[in-house]
Formats: sequence, structure tokens, C-alpha cells
Amino acid sequence: MHTRRSARTGPVVAGMVLAAALAVTGCGAADGGSASSADKAAAPGAENARSDAAGSVASGAGGAKSTSPSKATGTSVPTGSHIIRTASLTLQVKDVPKALDAARTAAVDAGGYVGNETTTRDGGGRERTRAVLRVPTDRYDAVLSSLEGTGKVVERTAKAEDVTDQVVDVESRVKSQRVSVARVRELMDQATKLSDVVALEGELSTRESDLDALLAQQASLKDRTSLATITLSLSETPLKAAAKKSDTPGFVDALTGGWDAFVTMLRWIAVVFGVVLPFLLSAGLLLALWLRLARTRPRRPGAEAAPAGAGSLPVAPPVREEGGDED
Repeated sequence: MHTRRSARTGPVVAGMVLAAALAVTGCGAADGGSASSADKAAAPGAENARSDAAGSVASGAGGAKSTSPSKATGTSVPTGSHIIRTASLTLQVKDVPKALDAARTAAVDAGGYVGNETTTRDGGGRERTRAVLRVPTDRYDAVLSSLEGTGKVVERTAKAEDVTDQVVDVESRVKSQRVSVARVRELMDQATKLSDVVALEGELSTRESDLDALLAQQASLKDRTSLATITLSLSETPLKAAAKKSDTPGFVDALTGGWDAFVTMLRWIAVVFGVVLPFLLSAGLLLALWLRLARTRPRRPGAEAAPAGAGSLPVAPPVREEGGDED
């Protein structure tokens, strides 16, 4: 009997141990910024990932390390910092294709490349080009200065964003997530039941997906901090200046100006008439209705037309005195 009880309770205990291990290691998948207790037991140095990432920040994500002053922003970049640098430059040049070739050469010689490129023409036939240059951050100032010398600067903006804390945080989370994935794989090697293997495979898939997302974020930060972005806009300078017009107006100019003023006045009159017309129509309709009602209103009974002079008071006839006429 004792042997049968041990044989029955063995799988139950194993299942409880597996569930507890998954619950403990699940803390690492829910929050990539801190390792679980199981992860710490498997890798005692995981809780120091942030300090290790801060110590190796200069070589971990490939950020900018230049300590020279920036000509575009007028600030210095501290050693070991990770800076995302972007600039927008608008130039007016005489020959757009030639200036674009010079920009391409400057970007390639600096170890970068030319990204998106768009060329259009305006109504006057002048060419306009917009190109995105990606250059290493340590050559950013030199390339920007060389581009400014190819034409007249119309507009220039430069930005620098410090993402050192974000780089360190992502690197720490990547290390913790890798420890968590390794722990789940160890549990899979120790599992003997099919149900446990299936549950561990689902957990492993989730944690590997989270790790891939962190690695993609880390790669994006590395690309943006290692390569600066310069958006270059080139426009062509007009070759011939427009003929200068005489400042003294002539008869034709006066006639043209008078006709334009007359046409403008007629337009304004038409506009005013169009605005007032609905009100005039409404007022005329109300007046017509009132007159119609006044004509068809019935007279009061007994009312007759009074004769002329009816409005004056009646005069009483003279009273004759009795007693006869006096001789």
C-alpha cells in the first residue's frame, strides 16, 4: 500500500513543482526590466544587469562618442553618451544635379549612404531635389559643414536627443529576458510528461517573442545613434532676373487700373444685391398679404356711408316766441 501511494503521488508532486516553477519564472516575462527569483537563482549576476550595462555602455550600442564641439548645435557630446542627431538643410544652388552629386560623394566618403531621394520641377522649370543622407555621428559635423559650402543656406535646423538611459534600460532588459528564456529551456529538459512539455513550449514561445521585440528595439537605437540623419533640400537659382518695370504708370496702366476698379465695383454691387434680395422678397410678400387681407375684411353691420357734412353737429331750428309780431 505504501508503494502504491508513492507511485500515485509522484506525478502530482512533479506537476506541482512544474507549476510553481512556471509561476516563478513568469515574473521575468511579465516585466523585462527585473529578473525573477528563479532567474536570479539560475544566474546570480542578472540583478546587476543595469550596472553592467552602464559600465559597458561605450561598446554596447555603438552610440556617438565624440567629445568635440558640435558646429550645428553648439554643444559638446560627452564621452559614452548615446545621441540621436538629426538635421534639416535647405540650400539654393545654381546647378542642382551637380550639388546633389557633391552631397552623395560627401556622404559615401564619410562612410554613410544616401537614403530616399525625390526630384521635381516647379512651374518655371527650375529643379528641386530632396535627399536623406545617413552618415556616421563622428563625421556628422564635417559632412554638414561641407554641404553648407555648396550653396546659399536658406534654412537650417539641427537636433540632438540623448537616449543613453533608454539604451542602458533596453540592454538590461535584454539580458534579463535571455536569462528567463534559458531558465524555461532548462525546465523543458527536465520535464517528463507531455502536458508539461506543451505548457513549457507555450511559455518559451512567449518569452522568445518578447526577447525578439527587445532586440529589435535595441537594433533601432543602435542604428539611430551610430548614424546621423541629414535631410537635404536643393533648389535652383533663377538664371535670368526678371526685367525691371518702370515705376511711372502710363495711360494704358491707368486705363487697365480703372477698368479693374469698375469691374470690382460691379462685383461688389452684385454681391450686396444677392445678400439683400432674399430680405426684399420676404418684405414684398408680407406687404402683399397684408393688403389682400385689408381689402377682403368684412364691414360692421349697420355701417353706411355718411353724407357730406355728416361729421358736423346738427343745428337746432330757431325758436319763435309767442305773442305775435310787434307793429
